[in-house]
Amino acid sequence: MTRMSKGEPIWLVYNRSSGSNDDAALAQLEAALAEAGFEIARRSCFPEEDAPDAEVLAREQIGMVCIFAGDGTIHSVVTALFGWSGRVLVLPGGTMNLLSRRLHGEAAPAEIVARIGAEEDRITRPPILEGRLGYALTGALAGPGAEWNNAREAMRKSALGELISAATDAASQSMSGDRVVCRGREQERPEGYPAISITPEEGGIEVTGYYADGIGDYLGQLAAILKGDFRDGPHDELGIFAQIELASLGGEPLGLLMDGEPFTGEASETFRITACGVDLVATAADA
Repeated sequence: MTRMSKGEPIWLVYNRSSGSNDDAALAQLEAALAEAGFEIARRSCFPEEDAPDAEVLAREQIGMVCIFAGDGTIHSVVTALFGWSGRVLVLPGGTMNLLSRRLHGEAAPAEIVARIGAEEDRITRPPILEGRLGYALTGALAGPGAEWNNAREAMRKSALGELISAATDAASQSMSGDRVVCRGREQERPEGYPAISITPEEGGIEVTGYYADGIGDYLGQLAAILKGDFRDGPHDELGIFAQIELASLGGEPLGLLMDGEPFTGEASETFRITACGVDLVATAADA
């Protein structure tokens, strides 16, 4: 529960291609860090430049890494630091900012840094997902419906043509792709789901099945994307479990998104809850 120390050197990792990350936002963040009394000792523009590993951080005598990027970059940097004795400050610099929301609520980067300056922070190791392919800090999505993520990315880039194409492809995959089930809850929808999402919570893994059986459901899914989150589409809440197995009905490899990053799984994949492998800085009261 140790708070950060004012004046300690930090390593700032940022990604210029992330959703809400530009030169002006970066300058505002750096000013907020300076005002709060932190020294930016080193910077990395990821992925053009490597993020620091534990050995480099120890050599540079830096005990805190600040990440200003989207969920994919945060996934890469945080999981690579598992086992490190320092602390990681995650700031919202992307489109959805799921881990930042867990740690800080809806606060903007400057507000989060101000909270730390006012000693309103603490250290936490929240529950995350662990599976054969690695870790997911905020959640995973399995099934052919994972293609809807491409439509969300096209929307983020304001590419209307790409959005229409990606939404069409996602609808086609959702209809014809090998559907996925949650073992033990097949009775909810025996024909399976185009997509099942799993989210780590304090009480276990929250499982939600997303479907698109007709034109109305596809339009609902597209409307959810236009609001900023494809996971707001038509769905069934399947429960909370300590461990779950997701499987494709036809035995095809599972399409997966873990923290928004694509992976190809086997015909079935098992996930369990574990604790984050490095200390994270939190400022929200309920983080």
